[in-house]
Order: sequence, then structure tokens, then C-alpha cells
Amino acid sequence: MAYDAYKLIAVETRGAVAYATIDNPPVNVITLPLLDELTRLSAQFETDDDLLVIVLRSANPDFFIAHFDVGAILEFPTDRPARHEDYANAFYHDMCERFRLMNKVTIAQIEGRVGGGGSELAMSFDMRFGVRGKTFVNQMEVPLGIMPGGTGTQRMPRLIGRNRAIEVILGGIDMDADTAERWGYLNRAFEPGQIGPYVEWLAQRIASFPVEAVRLTKQAINSADQPLAEGLRDESFLFQQLVRIESGQRNMRKFLAMGGQTRAGELKIQELNGMLGGLGEKPAGSASKK
Repeated sequence: MAYDAYKLIAVETRGAVAYATIDNPPVNVITLPLLDELTRLSAQFETDDDLLVIVLRSANPDFFIAHFDVGAILEFPTDRPARHEDYANAFYHDMCERFRLMNKVTIAQIEGRVGGGGSELAMSFDMRFGVRGKTFVNQMEVPLGIMPGGTGTQRMPRLIGRNRAIEVILGGIDMDADTAERWGYLNRAFEPGQIGPYVEWLAQRIASFPVEAVRLTKQAINSADQPLAEGLRDESFLFQQLVRIESGQRNMRKFLAMGGQTRAGELKIQELNGMLGGLGEKPAGSASKK
């Protein structure tokens, strides 16, 4: 599938991994043209069966995405009272939910500042990685007299807890990479130069595993938003499906043949897992430091 209809996002595919790089100078504000491209790109990714992993990153070393265009918000219609049924932000919510729910694994490689609607988009991704001294998160809406309206009031409390979300959102404060990692906004915070090799390794590793296992497992994890009993029923059903698929039968037999369920094999289970996908080990020096 061709990805040449975008001016502000460059898309490169390598195998089953797509790398989408935002370039909207000077600070990657989500202008209406960029929003249009993100919306169209999310829909195209959603329907591309050749892809299994999506990586979103920035061409700007200092900004992942600054925030949504404040000038555009000032142009929103205000000539009648607000009503629930109008659902003014549905277009943005839908785009974020598309990234969250699509049957691809989504990774936000956050090198630089991320704020407002950019943070809300990043929180919709399955994983977020940052860089010490470079990655700062800021929900800057309340000081402007508004509030996060692109999913932030709902996603951030779910990620970092209600009390911390109130501190960040109502305080309009920066959350640095170490704090974001400790609080659960970031999966990991890396030293400069380490994030790229790790994200590349992880994306290609996931893409090397059986497609059905990756997709149905993400679907099962998404079911954790439901009551536990319903989520467990979904897990059981999806597990039964995978057991019946040839790729699962093949890799389980391969696992045993390669030394699984032996002392030597189980002591190097991460390496064994990588061998099942045909990939090597994690890049040296890529572990984050708590």
C-alpha cells in the first residue's frame, strides 16, 4: 500500500513495520492540515493488512508534537450554548481511538516535548518511549482557560492516576522523562542515542512473531477495559482461536525442539523467544535505568 499522499508526515515501511515521521515546522503544532493527515493516515494504517507495528516519531529533535493549534480552537463556533449531543471533539477522539484499537501495535517514539493534543494522541498509543533531558510532557490547556479536549482528561488519570493527572493538568507543569517513566506515562526513559535502536529492535521483534498471535493478544488486552469476568471470557475465546491456528501449533513445536522446558532453555527464555521470530538480542546499553 502506497503512503505518498502526505506532505507533513513521511511514511517508510520495512517489512511489517511502518515508521511515520511528523515534520510540521517550527514545533509540530497539530494544525488542521496535520490533523487531516493524521486522520487519513490512521484510517489507512487500520486497513493495511501488511502492517503489524506502527512507530510514530518526529523529524524535529526538540518537539515530538507541541500541541493542537490554539488559533484553530479560537475559530471553533461559539454562537450557541454547549450541548452534549453536539460532541464537538468527536473527530479527534475518533482518530485517537482508531490508533488505540487498530489491530496493529502502536509505538510513540517521543524525542522532545509533547503537549496538549500531541500528548493526548501519544496516550492513545500502545507504548510510549522517551529520552532523559529531551522528553517533557505538558498539558497546557487549563492555563489558557480551557481544558484537555482530545481525550486527555480520560486517558491521563487511567495512565498515571487521578491525583497525579490533576497535578499535571491543573498545574500546567512539565513532567520530565524520569517522572513520566516512574508514573507510568512512558514505558521507558532512555539516555540520548539509545531510544532509536531499542524501538527499532522492539518493533521488528514484535513484527517477527505470528501475526494472529500479536493481533488477537492486543484485542484481549484491550478487553481489560471491561469488567473482569467479561475480559476473562474474551481471553478464553481468543486463546482457543490461537490454539487452532497452524502458526501457533508450529511455533509451540519449534519452542520444544529448541530447548523450551529445559533448564538451559528456560534460563534464556527472552533469547529463545527472539529465535522463534528469527531475530537477535536487544541492543547493548538500551535498558532504561530506574
